[in-house]
Amino acid sequence: MLYRIGRILDVASVLILLIVVGGSDVPLFNNSTDQTRAFTRKIEFDYPNWVWNATWLKIEQAAIHAPHTFPRGTKQQIVFEYLRTTTNLMQTERRLEQIYADPGIADKETASAHLRSQRDQYRARQAELAPFAESIFQNQIGETLAEAELTTLGQPLPPVLYHNSPTPLALIVSKREQILQIANISILPTLTLDEQIALEDQVANALNVSTLVVPIGGVGVYPTMVMETADLRWMLNTIAHEWTHNYLNLRPLGLNYNTTPELRTMNETAANIVGDEVGYQVLQRYYPEWLASSSNLNSILLHIFSLPSNGLDNPPAFDFRAEMRETRVRTDELLAQGKIVEAETYMEQRRQIFWQNGYLLRKLNQAYFAFHGAYADQPGGAAGEDPVGPAVRALREQSASLADFLNTIARMTSFEELLEAIHQ
Repeated sequence: MLYRIGRILDVASVLILLIVVGGSDVPLFNNSTDQTRAFTRKIEFDYPNWVWNATWLKIEQAAIHAPHTFPRGTKQQIVFEYLRTTTNLMQTERRLEQIYADPGIADKETASAHLRSQRDQYRARQAELAPFAESIFQNQIGETLAEAELTTLGQPLPPVLYHNSPTPLALIVSKREQILQIANISILPTLTLDEQIALEDQVANALNVSTLVVPIGGVGVYPTMVMETADLRWMLNTIAHEWTHNYLNLRPLGLNYNTTPELRTMNETAANIVGDEVGYQVLQRYYPEWLASSSNLNSILLHIFSLPSNGLDNPPAFDFRAEMRETRVRTDELLAQGKIVEAETYMEQRRQIFWQNGYLLRKLNQAYFAFHGAYADQPGGAAGEDPVGPAVRALREQSASLADFLNTIARMTSFEELLEAIHQ
């Protein structure tokens, strides 16, 4: 009982602190954002309400203290049933979407009745399992962070807290003459594709900017928000990624997230590195049978950032990251020469090449690169020749441990400090 009370007080105190500090990767408003919000105010995501509801869920989960009372086998059963239920739910929802989009089905209510009943059953079961599954994942990641010595007084600070839910879409706005994100506004996840395209066009035409609505996998509010998925590896990586943002929010790097594009890339790349390493360690320790399965290693089930296929059964060999890097480098060259229209024409031509090779990119523009280029934990890709990602990776390579890496970069307030740390 005393442990439960202490745990609830710990959660409440950290929640208050992080709410005051604010989430590093939660979009902040500036002059460019204010102009864009003229088009988005009625469809913006309600973060305060989401955080309030998630906070009470976490306090209730802390009171249950369930994961500590279950044997390891029971925890695994809960996790895998939760993932199976989520898979079934997502598949059912997709089948319902197909029915309602099919012009050949006249009576959609009758045709979808059985599926709607199934969906409701899966949703109810998922709601029953979610508090336990979330608590189990939080505990497992927390123990892994402790083993990696990412702790304060023996415990991860802040404690690992997350909640699965539909995540907002993000309207990304970049300058046309330069790949530079000038606005990132969270909007409702329920917007249809037609509504997303209309919003992009309205903002682009009115403000002479490049725009793109993108899905996001998580948000570093507290508790962190993580997209619903049945992909165990991706989920663990994302929970740890968003916890890293919470960790950095209390330190100079996170507090300066929006100060410069370089600092944003340092934040996101560091979070990706920590998320991937911690997520893999959790799999090794708690789910070795999943990790040993080649089918699981080679598939990324329902991964939000996996690129949708264009329908080709056997797409030709194509190095996506290398081709995307080439596209970014050439685009930067054209923009540096002031050839904006030529750069945009080139990006559209390249988008069609990606399509021909099995990758469906709805738009490939300055906003695409401004958003995706900040996640530079792997060579190549949308970052192009941006030196920030390689510098962060170099710091990780020369660090004695993951904790040494994160504690070092967390103290930085400029890209120049990072270059000094790696002796460049």
